[in-house]
Amino acid sequence: MEPACRKDKQKQKDTSNRGDRSKQKSAQQELKQRQRAEIYALNKVMTDLEQQQFETFCKQMQGPAE
Repeated sequence: MEPACRKDKQKQKDTSNRGDRSKQKSAQQELKQRQRAEIYALNKVMTDLEQQQFETFCKQMQGPAE
């Protein structure tokens, strides 16, 4: 009876470990997606700012020539 009990306990541990690993992997994937979305959003903000600064620079360069 002892060895059968041990096998059952081992199976329970394995299934709980699988569940933990699955949750951990899912959490990592969500974090990765969130970070990627944040990076894209930041990239858009920085690109827009750079474009505004470039347009301002171009206007300043055209102003004195006229």
